[in-house]
Amino acid sequence: MKLVMAVIKPFKLDEVREALTPLGVQGLTVTEVKGFGRQKGQTEIYRGAEYHVSFLPKLKIEVVVADGMADAVAEAIATSARTGKIGDGKIFVLDVERALRIRTGETDDQAL
Repeated sequence: MKLVMAVIKPFKLDEVREALTPLGVQGLTVTEVKGFGRQKGQTEIYRGAEYHVSFLPKLKIEVVVADGMADAVAEAIATSARTGKIGDGKIFVLDVERALRIRTGETDDQAL
């Protein structure tokens, strides 16, 4: 199993979800996060005063899939989240050692 973790721009969430549904992804976790990379934040104006925002709002999406689906899921996220501008985000794919569905006790692929 693989954990596909993506950090994306918030307004791209619906497009990403719609891209994952046809692949058979049945669930995902979304967390509101803040961060910066090469973008280094941005300058904003509030009540006439200019100030620098170091950490920009992003969404972190986490989905655990079978090994064979990881590449397709990562590609679907990349394609649907891409704007072509700086700050589009990153995707990480990690190994998952074990999964357990609490309600039924199912493990690993059956728990997904």
